[in-house]
Amino acid sequence: MSRHVVLIEDEPNIAEAIRFLLTRDNWTVDVHGNGSDAAEVIQAAGPDLVILDLMLPGKSGLEVIQELRLVEELQPLPVLMLTARGQLKDREMAEKAGVTRFMTKPFSNSEVLTAVRDLYAQAYQAPQTASQDAAQ
Repeated sequence: MSRHVVLIEDEPNIAEAIRFLLTRDNWTVDVHGNGSDAAEVIQAAGPDLVILDLMLPGKSGLEVIQELRLVEELQPLPVLMLTARGQLKDREMAEKAGVTRFMTKPFSNSEVLTAVRDLYAQAYQAPQTASQDAAQ
């Protein structure tokens, strides 16, 4: 089973570190560094998950997430926002715009990996049937 993430990050060192980390965990990773066409790139790629920087050239991550949430089939897409701006108002704005999880930079590799795995599991775990619930 191939898991696919689109990473929208303009800082090459951060993008490469995350790409390397996720590739080692058997993810297919597409990296894109510009906000101006990020929503189109994400929609064309059809990923299982998006990692989105807040501060991007072209358009901010907030503008990108707002565009994504306007597309019906992308509304349930898990989005992890990474940012150096960790103030409460930044987090609140991101969550209001539709971000699934918010993480501040700097972050550890294990934090990113755990967040990605958790978001994927929450979004794609098979729903249990009533008979499975009764058996437990």
